[in-house]
Amino acid sequence: MPHAIITGATQGIGKAIAEKLLANGFSIAVCSRNSDKLDVVAAEWNEKYPKASVITYSADLGNKHEVAAFAALVLSRFTEIDLLVNNAGNYLPGTIADEPEGLLESMIGINLYSAYHLTRKILPAMKDQQSGHIFNLCSIASLKAYPNGGSYSISKYALLGFSDNLREELKAHSIKVTAICPGATYTPSWEGSGVAQERIMEAADIAEMLWTAYKLSPAANVENIILRPVKGDL
Repeated sequence: MPHAIITGATQGIGKAIAEKLLANGFSIAVCSRNSDKLDVVAAEWNEKYPKASVITYSADLGNKHEVAAFAALVLSRFTEIDLLVNNAGNYLPGTIADEPEGLLESMIGINLYSAYHLTRKILPAMKDQQSGHIFNLCSIASLKAYPNGGSYSISKYALLGFSDNLREELKAHSIKVTAICPGATYTPSWEGSGVAQERIMEAADIAEMLWTAYKLSPAANVENIILRPVKGDL
């Protein structure tokens, strides 16, 4: 049975990815800051996918020590790591000149450092295997500046740069790295926004693209995936 790690998997894109992998025979390890939500999804998944092993861990991935503890737990339970999905992130709008003091540090902490520190802990196992696939959930904010992007957009640009550098380093180890850059995707953060749900993409769309990229032959790697709503960005 293959094994995957997904961060920020209790809702939205992360949950859709977790369910796609479970439906295709994976055991998964997931983390989130909200332990109550973790309990809910774990119960749901254990009932629906009784053959899978589901590891849950409550962690603030902006804290490198909690990242290390999560990684240690997973590595003690999973003999191999086939997939690492760095999905955890947070969005707060703002302008560089006027956003609250400390917002850049907060955005970099959860949107970049979480992926950096977790990946570093998992890489020795992947290198031993000489296989594996790492997906980093970037954003269209990684590609182009936009109004009120501020520190969030800076952090997502940095995550894309991390992905590019990581991919170059891991080619010799047959480990794939894919950056996924979605546009507006319907998650709980869009509830109450006034934007019609059918105007933007579904979280399952992102999960489907990840699965398609993962299922290619060992010789092929999709380096970047860009998805936008058919009517364009909001």
